[in-house]
Amino acid sequence: MRSLNRVTISRSALEHNYGVCRQLAGDAAIMPLVKADGYGHGQVDCARIFAEQGAAAFGVAEVVEGVRMRQAGITQPILVLAGTVPQALAPLVEADLTPVLVDPFLVPELSRLAGKLGKIVEVHIKLDAGMGRQGMLPEEFATTVRAVQQAEHLRLAGVMAHFPMADDRQSSNSADVLRTFVDTTGQLRQLIPGKCCLHLANSGGLFYVAGARLDMVRPGIALYGYYPDGRAGRATAEPPFLRPAMRFATQVLQVRQVPAEKGLGYSHLHVTARPATIAVLPVGYDDGYLRSLSNRASVLINGKRAPVVGRVSMNLTLVDVTGLGAVRPGDEVVLLGRQGEEEITADEIAAWMDTISYEVLCLFGNLNDRELVA
Repeated sequence: MRSLNRVTISRSALEHNYGVCRQLAGDAAIMPLVKADGYGHGQVDCARIFAEQGAAAFGVAEVVEGVRMRQAGITQPILVLAGTVPQALAPLVEADLTPVLVDPFLVPELSRLAGKLGKIVEVHIKLDAGMGRQGMLPEEFATTVRAVQQAEHLRLAGVMAHFPMADDRQSSNSADVLRTFVDTTGQLRQLIPGKCCLHLANSGGLFYVAGARLDMVRPGIALYGYYPDGRAGRATAEPPFLRPAMRFATQVLQVRQVPAEKGLGYSHLHVTARPATIAVLPVGYDDGYLRSLSNRASVLINGKRAPVVGRVSMNLTLVDVTGLGAVRPGDEVVLLGRQGEEEITADEIAAWMDTISYEVLCLFGNLNDRELVA
């Protein structure tokens, strides 16, 4: 028996979105980000699909994610983007993962473990070129490069940084970050012989920042069908358009006729102004459908929008289906995605939640039964 709440992920949409990113990337390699369980879309399934499309590497946040992918048979390089700790170095080396060093602290122990296992570990260095969150400042860069260069069992394979404002096309920040990154990594020509992969562009960098492709790009949200600047990006996009890959649906649990001036749910946050037909849905904040959607969201029933009324609770949500025709228990209700000619996107839900599409997708995808479909 399965839950009434069902998330489906479209393989064809994921393949299409990879193709859009491939076209924009030009000659640059593509490293899909599959951290956070593939932004809620299923880390291993997404990695397999993107590998079939030619992905050069994958990005995860933690060592445990990379180990899981190796156990699933993923053979491409897997970069652990958020850094790591001494306790996680042994499984990292054993699984042939690629650590991203945020400072030189781990270099000696990482090299020792690599030597003990008879391996040469490729590493990438994270430069803080303006993100202000993690990595080393430009003035610390050369010291860390030399530390890696002098480590017997390590090899510097790449340098990365991150854009903090690439989703804001009007900001000059991205040009500044790109300039800092290019100027700082220019020191590599004197420090390191041979090829070193330079990568900076996330989805925003790929779509909106000229000159940011470099050797490799790291799309995340775009692969799952959403523009980094949300509804503004979708409104101004040119074909080929990204296609949302996730759909979240449930079923009507009960249909009730209630009189005017009837308080509904916790705190009676909604009081009916007229006699109303109310559908009860078996979904709530336990499923990622947050309380902030109370009296704000809409769902699709019979191809039409029905407003959420009253407080979203842990496992139940009420919607007003007055005037929408016959609605019965078991009827499909779409919370995210298309039904008929209508569509509710993660960007729209994000606006109701006062957040971004990334969080919506992670919540829905990670908290509900999920199935990969064509």
